[in-house]
Amino acid sequence: MRTLTFVVGTGRSGSTALSGILNAHPDVLSLNELLSSVQSRGFPEGRLGGGEFWRLLADPNPLFERMIRNGVPMPEFLYTRRPGRFATETTGIPALSLMVLPHLSDDPDGLLDELEKKVRGWPERTAAGQYETLFGLLCERFGRTAVVERSGYSLERVPLLRRVFPRARFVHLFRDGPDCALSMSRHTGYRLIFLLREILARTGVERVEDLTKEQIRSLPAELSPLLSEPFDSALVLDRELPSTGFATLWSQLIVQGVAHLDAVPAPARTTLAYEDLLDEPHKELTRLAAFIGVEPFPQWLDAGAARLDAGRRGASLRLPETELAALREACAPGARALAHSRVPEEW
Repeated sequence: MRTLTFVVGTGRSGSTALSGILNAHPDVLSLNELLSSVQSRGFPEGRLGGGEFWRLLADPNPLFERMIRNGVPMPEFLYTRRPGRFATETTGIPALSLMVLPHLSDDPDGLLDELEKKVRGWPERTAAGQYETLFGLLCERFGRTAVVERSGYSLERVPLLRRVFPRARFVHLFRDGPDCALSMSRHTGYRLIFLLREILARTGVERVEDLTKEQIRSLPAELSPLLSEPFDSALVLDRELPSTGFATLWSQLIVQGVAHLDAVPAPARTTLAYEDLLDEPHKELTRLAAFIGVEPFPQWLDAGAARLDAGRRGASLRLPETELAALREACAPGARALAHSRVPEEW
């Protein structure tokens, strides 16, 4: 039976490296940032035909397109590094093409065309049924037996994923709080997330799409332009943002995510600390392989260990002591939640 596993976390926790390691396993279909790509419309209610499902996969992601147009793309946007026939300025980049297909193929345009020919003709199914069929199609196409989806900033999706895919397994990948917060503070996507969350906090609405013109006008000059088109990339890239704010964000995500994962039956969830992966890559990758249902081939373990960069550990330790202390204090709620959630036999 094909297994389905979601690697969830705050992001900036070594998850991109882990996707690459999983993609190198001959039995794993590694779906890189699939949920992020289709996030705004990923699981509609009711049934949808093949054409509707294809539009969900192929229509450009509005937020990501806006980031590219305004000069604040994320490094995870693989398609823009080796562009094909699609471009934000002309056709728009299909959601599936931006990060998912370039991870699977050196010819993402060709793979997109291949999938479109098949998916458009599918009968009506639930969204879950269509995704399961897509996973099966891709597993057959690449000769894989286990599906692992990995998206950053994904902890909040756990309840939805449990409802849509009740047999799915979950791996919580996390990293030292101060190190993770520092990495967030330097990442385009998280800087934009931080600013958008500030906008929502100031206005009291739940989604940016719900903001009224009056609420937008009430925002300070350094925030309101982010909601216009175009906006100055310096508003995201060059602003001085407090690293403690990202530490607070990390804690909030971890506390919420741990609560979600604690509701998952124990056999269907596990944890993976990035630091443990660096310290004992063969042991941790062997454990991960067993959890997702594939063999820990020695050659794969060696190649996976070689991909890990131990130099990313401890970046926060190079900060001034007062700044590091403030980061640790802001990360303390998340660290306590992680300590409480650890399964003893795994640690």
